[in-house]
Amino acid sequence: MSNRLPVDRVVDDTGKSDWRPSPGGLVAALEPVMRAKDGVWIGWAGVAGEQIEPFEAGGISIVPVPLSEEELQRYYEGFSNDTLWPLYHDVIAQPSYHREWWDSYVNVNRRFARAAASASAKGAVVWVHDYQLQLVPAMLRELRPDLVIGFFNHIPFPPYGIYSQLPWRRQIIDGLLGADVIGFQRVADAGNFSRAVRRLKGFETRGPIIEVPIDGDDPEAGSHRHVTTGRRGGLVRTVLARAFPISIDVDQYQSLARRPEIQARAREIRAELGNPEKIMLGVDRLDYTKGIGHRLTAFGELLEEGRLKAEDVTLVQVASPSRERVETYRQLRDEIELTVGRVNGDYSTLGHTAIAYLHHGYPREEMVALYLAADVMLVTALRDGMNLVAKEYVATRVDEDGVLVLSEFAGASDELRQALLINPHDIEGLKETVLQALAMPRRDRNRRMRALRKKVLTNDVARWSASFLDALTRSAHGDHPLQNPPVNRR
Repeated sequence: MSNRLPVDRVVDDTGKSDWRPSPGGLVAALEPVMRAKDGVWIGWAGVAGEQIEPFEAGGISIVPVPLSEEELQRYYEGFSNDTLWPLYHDVIAQPSYHREWWDSYVNVNRRFARAAASASAKGAVVWVHDYQLQLVPAMLRELRPDLVIGFFNHIPFPPYGIYSQLPWRRQIIDGLLGADVIGFQRVADAGNFSRAVRRLKGFETRGPIIEVPIDGDDPEAGSHRHVTTGRRGGLVRTVLARAFPISIDVDQYQSLARRPEIQARAREIRAELGNPEKIMLGVDRLDYTKGIGHRLTAFGELLEEGRLKAEDVTLVQVASPSRERVETYRQLRDEIELTVGRVNGDYSTLGHTAIAYLHHGYPREEMVALYLAADVMLVTALRDGMNLVAKEYVATRVDEDGVLVLSEFAGASDELRQALLINPHDIEGLKETVLQALAMPRRDRNRRMRALRKKVLTNDVARWSASFLDALTRSAHGDHPLQNPPVNRR
């Protein structure tokens, strides 16, 4: 279950509509499992105000959940993306708190829960995805206590001092604790969640295990998963909350990177940019969490100081459109475009543009060509659950070349330790790291990239989904590991 379905509706020239698979690692990871296990995918079809009957697509049963235009504005654009998103990303932008948004969030989550309750066989496994549906696990458990329920949060979970600002903080915690397994991107996120549970609910925690009390007089108590006696003597249901860092379909990116036509396209990109000595690349949704402005500021200052020249180094910034009906995002776009215009006006030459700014999305083949063309990849997120762009860049570099500059505030930094790690708020430090990346000898580039590739190739998206589903399956039998798996820090 996810906010969006794994398919997009396309309409041909005759007006006939059909469904095609959506791009994305989550779909690639779960499609084989869904087909093999007679799976059902529940989500919104992407069209407001339309009731669509269940259908089959690619061997998967699809159950669309309708959203009205008002619900789209309040539940999705409002509470999900103008309340939860900024709050969970350390209040980089100020969250908005509106009771009518919360009411819509509750109603839509209840609709999703009912759809899952109706579609699930007895004892089925239900995997709920992301911050738009945090109330679903508890709602679903109330409707169907026989189900095995997992939840994965794709974005950060904030420290308690930030999370506590949310007026509905206890309701969200209650919603998530309906799951048997709650997955997070980072160990720190899981720790933040457990601390919030202790502070707000007073429940016992042992490492990643949370003891959720059950009323012994409840006639449904015996039907709950793995009911045991807790450390305080009462009946408890145990919940596992730990890190399961997500990844990408590595084989697909490697395969694309080895195609001769994509390698030729990478050479064309360099030629179209005037064959600069070095190309730096940023690839982001146009979002205030991505640190695009910090990146542009650092590059502009390096040009101003004469430490870089537009004839020698070009920055390519892909900023795909995002939530453009939300005022904060419209303002961000204006700020970024003003900065790009100023830098280009001051430092571009007739033959060389300082910043090639591209405000639209690209197909995966073109993105792989861009990755191959880039000497330096800049990931300067101010806060990011994971940042799969960093892993995509590493996966495509089958030549074992290129340098990854990676924010320590992105979840990927926990695994990709051989990147050049930066604090994007430290503009001087960012500038020095950019110069280090541009001047790095090939031998050092190769050594670092080999280490990065080993990590990404070992922990791909198939392994991620398998590890979560294995934990969820074992949870059905009360088999909870008490420790996180060891993290290789080398």
